[in-house]
Amino acid sequence: MPDKVNVDKFIHGGDYNPDQWLDHPEVIDRDFELFKEAGINSVTVGIFAWDKLEPSEGVYDFSWLDDVFDRAEKQGCKVILSTPSGARPRWMAEKYPEVLRVDENGRRNLYGERHNHCYTSPVYRQKVREINRRLAERYGRRENLILWHISNEYGGECHCELCQQEFRKWMKEKYKTLDNLNRCYWNEFWSHLYTSWDQIHSPSSSGDSNVLGLNLDWHRFVTDRTIDFFENEVAPLRELTPDIPVTTNFMGGNPPDSHVFYDLDYQKFAKHVDIVSWDSYPNWANGYETTEKLAAKTALMNDVMHSLKHQNYLIMENTPSQVNWHPVNRAKLPGMHEMGSLQEIAHGADSVMYFQLHQSRGASEMFHGAVITSKMSSKTRVFRDVSRVGRDLELLKDAKDSRCAEARVAIVFDYDNMWALDDARAYSNQSKKYWETIQHHYKAFWDMDIPVDIISTDDDLGKYSLVIDPMHFMMTEKFAGKLKKFTEDGGTLVGTYINGIVDENFLTYLGQGMDTWRQIYGLEVTETDTLYPEQKNNLEMFGKTYEVRDYCDLIEPESAEVEGTYGDFFYKGTPAVTRNGNAWYIGCRTDDGFLADFYGRLCRDLGLDFEIPLEKHSSKVSVRVRQTDDADYCFIINFSHEKQDVELSCDAEDVLLQEELNSGSLELEPYGVKVLKISR
Repeated sequence: MPDKVNVDKFIHGGDYNPDQWLDHPEVIDRDFELFKEAGINSVTVGIFAWDKLEPSEGVYDFSWLDDVFDRAEKQGCKVILSTPSGARPRWMAEKYPEVLRVDENGRRNLYGERHNHCYTSPVYRQKVREINRRLAERYGRRENLILWHISNEYGGECHCELCQQEFRKWMKEKYKTLDNLNRCYWNEFWSHLYTSWDQIHSPSSSGDSNVLGLNLDWHRFVTDRTIDFFENEVAPLRELTPDIPVTTNFMGGNPPDSHVFYDLDYQKFAKHVDIVSWDSYPNWANGYETTEKLAAKTALMNDVMHSLKHQNYLIMENTPSQVNWHPVNRAKLPGMHEMGSLQEIAHGADSVMYFQLHQSRGASEMFHGAVITSKMSSKTRVFRDVSRVGRDLELLKDAKDSRCAEARVAIVFDYDNMWALDDARAYSNQSKKYWETIQHHYKAFWDMDIPVDIISTDDDLGKYSLVIDPMHFMMTEKFAGKLKKFTEDGGTLVGTYINGIVDENFLTYLGQGMDTWRQIYGLEVTETDTLYPEQKNNLEMFGKTYEVRDYCDLIEPESAEVEGTYGDFFYKGTPAVTRNGNAWYIGCRTDDGFLADFYGRLCRDLGLDFEIPLEKHSSKVSVRVRQTDDADYCFIINFSHEKQDVELSCDAEDVLLQEELNSGSLELEPYGVKVLKISR
């Protein structure tokens, strides 16, 4: 299947819902005029339009969608066509109640909301295939159809009897025998032995919620079931339109903690889409963190999406101004929309798309930002900001087929580990913060403008010089073997506290721990001291004292050398940071100052500094490079409210200003962006 969209420029578009305005054709006329003015070159249609496409069972109306395709084609606008399964019509739920989800306590939901569907229901799967087949038959050969947008923001779970049966089948295929299942779950505890496969039930607050293996397997099953539903959706599209790629919009990065999406394993899901797409909603101009700090978190989320398939991706949704579902819905400040949009392009996005192109007049998202607001005017600040991004993307046309500079640094992130660590009845629920830990390690490289991939345990480690594996609580023997081979082949590894504790079945490694793990790091962790939030320790290293909080591993070196020691508590003077050949172990949660010093030294020693002909004076300025065969495109972005200077050491072309530059000082306006083309 194709791994990119067949277009010759960056996509600038978004969700468009003309089905809400069919009784106002003059509104649709005006929309297309404004699309042209704003540089909108794509519309995404049909996302929640099932009741307009099939107003009653077996009765279809495609006339309005025909009109959208015709209008778009007339002005050279591409179409991304969505399948409508994200919101089933009311008539379907009324006639076939099995399509509605059941909660963990066995109560079937009423009709309502989005994604309130059972992903196992044969009726719903059949109805989805039928509507998708009709869409493919009618529009699959339209020249301006460029992409299938499958459903919308998959998520949630169903506990109905149909899903319970599939869960039991899934468990039986995985564990083969009840004896094996009972052993892996350690079910002798609390007399929980299964004696029949029919006794298996999903986790529930009114049943089992403390069988850790069951909880973890349910997470895994929900991902697998969602993917299975997705494959059911795309089957007629793959059959009828094999040259049109498919995607579904992933999520993550939402406030306040900019966390990766929790409910589905995107590393597994990404294998089933042709192109990764993401709904990006950082809350720029918030009141609790600097723009620089949020920019680093957002950069990380973009790198997550790029790393899923190690290829360019799409921004399927973002807001041109504000949303309506953040705790505080503040609009972006002047300049921030261009700043945020080009950051995503810099990290490998091939599109900037919005929810929504035309603001809804009523219902729950009527106050969500839009390119065309209810004022229906081109004179709003938002429309001007969007038009500027449209102009930028047109000027960047020659960079459309560029790729991000190759990363030599990788951070391991694992969904099973995240779910297991969060569910472990150990450490501190307030301070585990696996994803936040990754954010802190990533920030050290972002400050140095060093590209980083966020990799799964299935990825090839051999392409990297440095791999960081933080808080890998649940580690398989297989992955430990990969890490061991990586270090034996000359790669440098950094592991941290709470590492290699349990296997994939949520059973602890006995004795001194996993043998392979101990061979890698050359040590044994005898105890982890979990600190209260107000308690702090110190790390003595590099002739400095750094603050330590939350977790301190007590380390017994075997072959490892001691590089840093604890400064306080009953283990004062004992190892805190060690090195065993190419494998470093950071046994405590440190402050950002230590991570900056540690990774700065390590990158210099390994020659990982990314060579760019620019010198910056502040970490508030970020530099990211996309490359073609004959040129580098350097995206220089000021993530602060103050002007910043950078020094250019070669001649270049300022793409956005369309002028030639000589070496020397460049000034960036607050939230300003420059894109320099440097020919080779």
